[in-house]
Amino acid sequence: METQYITIGILFLGAMAFALAAMILSRILQPHRPYPEKLETYECGMETQGPTWVQFRVSYFLYALIFLIFDVEAIFLIPWVVKFKELGLPALIAMFMFLIILIIGFIYDWKEGALDWE
Repeated sequence: METQYITIGILFLGAMAFALAAMILSRILQPHRPYPEKLETYECGMETQGPTWVQFRVSYFLYALIFLIFDVEAIFLIPWVVKFKELGLPALIAMFMFLIILIIGFIYDWKEGALDWE
């Protein structure tokens, strides 16, 4: 039993040594020739206007999170649609409950103004 843990420990240490050696070797062998254009902030190949570090409004992030949540929840519909005929009435009821909760969440977000760009 102890030999199994010793084997796992040796493999773990070997993996860590390999990763560390790869990072060190990469740092030693990579070319490092910075020039002014390379050190500029990249923004679609165009020069930035104004300060480079700007803060975005929270509503943009809220909009993205809401989209992500509804997108992931829409993925849950795919297995249900594939096996719709085999699942029967209980699955139909459960899916309608799921969709009702989803619609209530969407209405709540809409009323709270999370979907307004202003």
